[in-house]
Amino acid sequence: QVQVEESGGGSVQAGGSLKLSCTASGYTSCQYHYTWYRQAPGKEREFVSRIDTYGSTTDADSVKGRFTLSQDNKKNTVYLQMDSLKPEDTGIYYCKIVTGGGSCPWGMEYWGKGTEVTISS
Repeated sequence: QVQVEESGGGSVQAGGSLKLSCTASGYTSCQYHYTWYRQAPGKEREFVSRIDTYGSTTDADSVKGRFTLSQDNKKNTVYLQMDSLKPEDTGIYYCKIVTGGGSCPWGMEYWGKGTEVTISS
């Protein structure tokens, strides 16, 4: 079993920054694949950014150039640095973790409870 903990949400004005964290725990020596999603009020959940085991990232077009995803493998943590925030970035941000082998089974999917981000204009 993997626990997923997100943190770092908050309320800022447009143009500001926030840094979200997502930490996985539960297995020693397990590879984790991280993906961030968000869900705005009244809308479906959408992809934001992912990072692979090599550190390569893929971002949604809506956040390219503004959001940066990085990882600290020793801490089993990824960080989503969000700059130049816009009101349309408002929503609940969720971290999804998929196990990728090592000491853990492949392909098990776990979601965090989400962290709320509110951007005011």
